[in-house]
Amino acid sequence: MADRIVIGISGASGAPIAAALLKALKKERVQTHLVISKGGAMTIEQETGMSAAQIGQLADVVYDNQDLGAALASGSFKTLGMAVVPCSMKTLAGIHSGYSDNLLLRAADVTLKERRRLVLVARECPLSPVHLRNMYELSQMGAVILPPVLSYYHKPETLEEMTSWAWNMKASGVGEADGYGKGPYGKGTYKKEPYGKAALPCHDRKMD
Repeated sequence: MADRIVIGISGASGAPIAAALLKALKKERVQTHLVISKGGAMTIEQETGMSAAQIGQLADVVYDNQDLGAALASGSFKTLGMAVVPCSMKTLAGIHSGYSDNLLLRAADVTLKERRRLVLVARECPLSPVHLRNMYELSQMGAVILPPVLSYYHKPETLEEMTSWAWNMKASGVGEADGYGKGPYGKGTYKKEPYGKAALPCHDRKMD
């Protein structure tokens, strides 16, 4: 069986990061199963100039977010894990509460219950006590909270380079079931690759 990873795109700002991750995983020959929320589709168009359908072409399989009968809704569909990139606070709250009223939330719920690695690229600033509680408790459940924090030690010259951490999610142990350092998202370090304009306002859009 090929290495399979579920990618969820919610309506928070940061859609270019999702596009970059899909491109990186394709290079690593990891099979990607993509589900996009309604808010995610809107943000993709606003921030990347691409449509949800065009982003979908970067994945191996694309699912309707309302199709709760899809393979992703069952724990019998074996994957290495799931990443929600970006993850809005609404989606994060839904995952935290187990309120699986769409496929993205259900897939995340399945990932947790099957003890697979769930990575949430949480986008919000500033964070309320509710956000912090939800993230803390999800971390206690086994999820990895991976905010898209900008780094400067590599002296970035463009917005694309400032968000290049997305290409090296493997270094954070993404997808690994038991610790950090060699997650099964691929066998090499992801290389940086320009993906167009990166709009990263601090606030989260009030979308799913």
